[in-house]
Amino acid sequence: MSSLAPETTKPVRLGATDRLLPVWILAAMALGLALAVFVPAFGEALHSFSIGSVSVPIAIGLLVMMYPVLAKVRYSDARAVAGDRKLLISSLVMNWLLGPALMFALAWAFLPDLPEYRTGLIIVGLARCIAMVLIWNDLACGDREAEAFLVAVNSVFQVIAFSALGWFYLQILPTWLGLPTTSASFSIWAITLSVLVFLGIPLLAGYLSRRIGERARGRAWYEGSFLPKVGPFALYGLLFTIVMLFALQGQHVIDRPLDVVRIAVPLLLYFAVTFLIGFIVGKLIGLPYERTTTLAFTAAGNNFELAIAVAIGTFGATSGQALAGIVGPLIEVPVLVALVYVALWLRPRMFPDVSPASVESELPVADRV
Repeated sequence: MSSLAPETTKPVRLGATDRLLPVWILAAMALGLALAVFVPAFGEALHSFSIGSVSVPIAIGLLVMMYPVLAKVRYSDARAVAGDRKLLISSLVMNWLLGPALMFALAWAFLPDLPEYRTGLIIVGLARCIAMVLIWNDLACGDREAEAFLVAVNSVFQVIAFSALGWFYLQILPTWLGLPTTSASFSIWAITLSVLVFLGIPLLAGYLSRRIGERARGRAWYEGSFLPKVGPFALYGLLFTIVMLFALQGQHVIDRPLDVVRIAVPLLLYFAVTFLIGFIVGKLIGLPYERTTTLAFTAAGNNFELAIAVAIGTFGATSGQALAGIVGPLIEVPVLVALVYVALWLRPRMFPDVSPASVESELPVADRV
């Protein structure tokens, strides 16, 4: 992985933003919940501000969040990632075989008597992450170029495979196991629109920024002057997205707290188990820390916007399936922030040859993300 940090002989202290990242995340969540409870008109206004199934405020936040990360990617280096067959094959297996199967098993194990929530969780498991995972990977010092490539692969598979997997896990597999089935229809247009908006726009913007910036002023100026100026917007976009998400959906969580707890348990297990399996697989197949981290976060994350849009479009905004989709990112955000610190804790223990002085985790988030 390329790093903007100079190699030194002594580790640099973590920046204040890095150390307080969980505080900023919790504060954003609290602000969003406060808006949902005390200013319900705000949430209602946000609900009406959508284009098709895409929430405009959340789309803006995600685009602002993702652009700086994708602007940092060295796209000439990203092409070489395609030759890492171990990384590509293991990512495809974890994202499109293990992830959906694990969520299916957890949904049935913990919610056998709640078919609406169970179906919602299965849909969450099918929506592989193409957006916020870029932030978690960068925070944990994963390989940016590898992440950009795997996210692009996920987006292609999402358009091709989402409907087929939904049919398999909601209709075919339950029939084979003698379990009740669920009918659901998935809009290819909604899936394609999600991919184009949440990945296509920032990916194109990031690519053009690097190509134009390096051609006009050179790589030294681009990475030394331009990137540090746009870098902090990733954190601003992340916090804005969290506030909007909780303001939009927080009232649903407050209205049905016990249901949220039952949905949260399998989600917690899913994120933790998938992440740890990814770390173990990466280590076993000989990937370096940076690509192991990328593999783990890509497998653990989910495309919450797509899952919510599909659940609402298919079953309705007040359905149990929609509530399960809504709870997904509310649990995912704090859990994956915690897993960033788990990854950094595992780094010297599982990869002792990695020098802590030469990785970006020692930089403040505002400089790194």
